[in-house]
Amino acid sequence: MEATFVVVGGGIAGVSCAETLAFLEPEKTIILISESSLIKTVTNLHAITRTLTDFDINETDSSYLTNKYLNITVVHDKLTEINDTDHFIVTSSGQIKYEFLCLCMGAEPKLIPQASSFSQIIGIRDTDSVETFVQKLKTAKTIVVVGNGGIASEVVFKIRNVDVHWVVRDKHISATFVDPGAAEFFQSALNHGKSGEEPVYKRMRYSEDSFTKSGAALGPDWYNNLSITGGKGASSTDVKIHYEAEVTNVEALENCDFPIKVALTSGLKIPCDLVVSATGVLPRRNFATLHEFARSEDGGLQVNEFMQTSLKDIYAAGDICAAGWPPAKHWFQMKLWTQARQMGCYAAKCMSAHSNNESLLQDFCFEMFAHSTKLFGYKVILLGLYNGQKLGRNYEILLRMTKEKEYIKFVLEDNKLQGAVLIGDTDLEEMCENLILNQLDLAPYGDDILNPNIDIEDYFD
Repeated sequence: MEATFVVVGGGIAGVSCAETLAFLEPEKTIILISESSLIKTVTNLHAITRTLTDFDINETDSSYLTNKYLNITVVHDKLTEINDTDHFIVTSSGQIKYEFLCLCMGAEPKLIPQASSFSQIIGIRDTDSVETFVQKLKTAKTIVVVGNGGIASEVVFKIRNVDVHWVVRDKHISATFVDPGAAEFFQSALNHGKSGEEPVYKRMRYSEDSFTKSGAALGPDWYNNLSITGGKGASSTDVKIHYEAEVTNVEALENCDFPIKVALTSGLKIPCDLVVSATGVLPRRNFATLHEFARSEDGGLQVNEFMQTSLKDIYAAGDICAAGWPPAKHWFQMKLWTQARQMGCYAAKCMSAHSNNESLLQDFCFEMFAHSTKLFGYKVILLGLYNGQKLGRNYEILLRMTKEKEYIKFVLEDNKLQGAVLIGDTDLEEMCENLILNQLDLAPYGDDILNPNIDIEDYFD
């Protein structure tokens, strides 16, 4: 087989890249290689602000793409080798020639070292691993959750009828996304289940009717239609958080109610049924190359401002790549599904332009970090340098918090807004985005910018 464009990966980055290529280059052939017959598709795209988007993520059969786009062919196969000299790739069942190649295989869970020795230690990354988790949880009475990112937070908040020991190496929960103040705001939701009525929020929805093996990363709200319950029998869930702790050892138990025992750096030993390892991801490296790629510290493929790797005519997007260009002040890379979609679409634009010998400017989405998610039942918007990233200690923070309703944090440097955390239904995302991008001097407004008696949007209408 051969095609002008070959895209490897059936996740958000790969499918977004293939669809954008089909739109930009309807006369040129495109091959999408997916290990699974299911792919992640983006639907109902709606721009909330210039950098924040709202869309649905559906897991659907790959025939969706071939029916919608006449120039896309989907191959269910696995990449094993890349020959960058002669421009072809080797898969499990043959060879495919390309003019331009884009690698979007994503990342795989970075499990704790003991995971290889115990079947009771599982990672959550794709829909297949979620099915395994849900099945094993049904008979569990005590579990240990290791990690402090989005998936770990969602698991701890959502599961019922099981005792949970949450092991975090930081001084507060959800440290990947929020500061200690926001973590404290979330505590009431964690301790009392859902904090009243869950807010109506504008963001991406993910749902599926049945589980089928898929290597693509989970989308948002992966737990929405799941009954995540244990076998404790009681209706309550006891959550114990172990701060500044890591797992040192896991050992098997015999003649005991629990199959394994987890030892922590604090000296505590926890007998349990199951360990959920949610300690981040590492870029996939399960293929050979004729020449070696330039890589980042975590093994990701280094890409320039046009998503090009160090090998000619090979691009990369999503979790497998590492941004190698000097970033804009208010943007940085995180392995998130929002950035996977942005990078996939932009890589397609770059491949199209280069195939036609056209020049292009970098996409506006790389001007400012923007992410919408949901934690502990609350809508969460993260904008710019929301935790003071890149600012050292030379910044100030303005806070406004209404218990169990909203948490607003502004990060200012030289009286200019550099980042914001918006938890709850604040409706301030567009205003904050404009203030970060425009770098307006806020000195005349002082602390009144977060005065609850003043509608601050009126200032900047």
